[in-house]
Amino acid sequence: MNVAVLDDYQHAIERAPAIARLQAKHRVTIFTEKFASEQDAARALKGMQAVIPIRERTRFTAALIGSLPDLELIAQTGNHAYHIDMAAATEAGIVVSLAPGGNSVTELTFGLMIDVMRRVSASDAAMRHGEWPLVLGYVLRGKTLGILGMGKIGVEVAAIARAFGMKVIAWGPTLTAERAQKSGAEYLPLDDVMRAADVVSIHLKLSDQSKDLLDEKRLRLMKPTAYLVNTARGAIVDEAALAKLLAERVIAGAALDVFVEEPLSKSSPLLKLDNVVLAPHLGWPTDVSFNAFAENAVEDILSYVEGKLLRAINPEAIDRRRKKPA
Repeated sequence: MNVAVLDDYQHAIERAPAIARLQAKHRVTIFTEKFASEQDAARALKGMQAVIPIRERTRFTAALIGSLPDLELIAQTGNHAYHIDMAAATEAGIVVSLAPGGNSVTELTFGLMIDVMRRVSASDAAMRHGEWPLVLGYVLRGKTLGILGMGKIGVEVAAIARAFGMKVIAWGPTLTAERAQKSGAEYLPLDDVMRAADVVSIHLKLSDQSKDLLDEKRLRLMKPTAYLVNTARGAIVDEAALAKLLAERVIAGAALDVFVEEPLSKSSPLLKLDNVVLAPHLGWPTDVSFNAFAENAVEDILSYVEGKLLRAINPEAIDRRRKKPA
């Protein structure tokens, strides 16, 4: 089988042990640069039967899918396939599987909290300009953490927050008081979490329900001493409203790893604020994540070769392929 690994900019996937195992059995081509155009992608991937895309860096439009008649499997790294035209893939008989990565977001969440509340990055920048800033920092111990979304990451964040000595309150669209209690958290309605928390940390999936969930009205419920941390998806927060409230010191600060548009525009007002810590979506590209991506993607491919569908999100595609004329 001809397999392509796409967009391995950091050369992280190519070093993974799982890729070596795949290379022992199949022909693997690793692309470390972004395709300049959809036409370039079509030419480069001609004859490939399986691809391992790194997150959503390459979009699989209907046109690109239509230009790849040999493609049978997309072993997509990550937990979603928003950038793949699923209807076109299924119609073409292309199975799409999901190869999840390891959770590196939980650690980053606390790194961002400490950074913005202790002003680590701001102090570093000041020292590099010859200053010795006198900083009043705020600690996590004794503070109330409000978690929005108590999935796997939210539950881990709650556990570590308790180790820091924080009180944990939580809300989620399907969260119950009983489930929250099992994770050592108190369930509260969303607006009550926003009012009570010293730190609000977002761990929701992006959906029609969560898009712009934290609009200006809801952000204004936060304490003037409170901080917002977002390592989930940028569009969950009204970014313009957040920038406005940060500039007005309506809330104390924010730490953001995700944005509505990425890369963040050079004209973004967030770049001019001294009470926000910005990170270029660092939550997922780590050694742990990439090794897990590779392990799971290779497992998906080898299972497919053996006639088994593992983690397929459109298993009906295999029937479409069988019906295609030879």
